[in-house]
Formats: sequence, C-alpha cells, structure tokens
Amino acid sequence: MTFRIDPEKQDIQLYWKNNKGEIMKSIDVLRNNVETQHKKLVFAMNGGMFEPDNSPKGLYIEDFKILKPLDTLQGTGNFYLEPNGVLYLTQNNSACIIETRQYQHNKNIRFATQSGPMLIINRKINPIFQKNSKNLNIRNGVGILENGKLVFAMSKKEISFYHLAEYFKNLGCKEALYLDGYVSRTYLPKKNWIQKDGNFGVMIGVTEPSE
Repeated sequence: MTFRIDPEKQDIQLYWKNNKGEIMKSIDVLRNNVETQHKKLVFAMNGGMFEPDNSPKGLYIEDFKILKPLDTLQGTGNFYLEPNGVLYLTQNNSACIIETRQYQHNKNIRFATQSGPMLIINRKINPIFQKNSKNLNIRNGVGILENGKLVFAMSKKEISFYHLAEYFKNLGCKEALYLDGYVSRTYLPKKNWIQKDGNFGVMIGVTEPSE
C-alpha cells in the first residue's frame, strides 16, 4: 500500500490525545474525533513507536508544543537501531525527515515524531540492513521525495528492513523513516484499505473538510 501526499496542499497532522486529554489509541477513535471537527479522515497510519502507556517514544511535538523530548540515548529494539530519525512538519506546511543527531529544534516546527531506524539516508539504503535478512515482519514507513511530497507505505506481507528501504529508494525518496512493525495499521478507504483498530500512541492523519 502506497499513499502520496503534498503537505503544502493537504491537511496532514499528528494526533495523540483528544480535546479531553484522552489518548485516542485507535484509528476508529481518531476518525470519530475529526468528524466532530467537521472533517473527513481520508488517510491514517500509526505514527511511530510508543511506550507501554501509549505515550510517544522519543520526540513528539503537537501544535508547536514539545510534549515529549528528543531521545538521544542508546538502547535495544528497532527504535535504537542507528541512525534513528525525526519526521517533522513546519508552520509553512513543509515536511522534513532527518537523522536524530542532525535535528535542531526551532519555533516553526508544528508537528514532529521520532522513530527508527532510518531506512533511506541521503538517497541510499541504510548500510546496517542485510539484503538476505530473515528478520521478516509487516512493516510501514514514510519517505520524502525530491519535490517535498511525502510517501507512506505499508507492506501487505512480511518483509525485511532492506526490502522496505529498497521500495522507498525505488520510489525516488531522498530520506525515509521506519514507523513500526506488526502492530501497524492503515486507513485508506479510497484504495479499499480499511483498518480501523489499533492500540497506538501517535497517529498520522490526513483530513478534508466534510461536505
């Protein structure tokens, strides 16, 4: 499954809690929440890794507020495979994917989520991945094209990190970031891909005004 969006023309945001301070967790709850704001959810996907209490793992910025700080520690698990990275969206509706060690906060960043590992770094596949790896899983990620548009992709079957990265490279992405594995879900009714469940932290959503 592949979905391309133009952040300068489409309304893309990161979501975690509703206006009552309750963690939404699932795409179905997110969809209902945006409908109360007279919006229609046209795309949604889990937006990075999370702690057992459904709080974001690493940096999370929503509406210019830093709700979780950048995680520059070392550890185990996919999040800490090097390098990890940050997806952020600015006040001017431009998008960027950058390695964590290169990230510098500024007041124009409206939304940000941290995840890992990076799949594509400067148009090349992350060298830590092995082409013949037996570490297979359902996987999803986000890439950025030369023209600044974002590409979201989720595998329909279990694949390796290398082959997910290769997919983003073949699409022409200059950078790409892994989001998560078997817990991943995607909502894209236009392509008849409708997964409304989930138990997440951050979610990524694209909306349109409801008719």
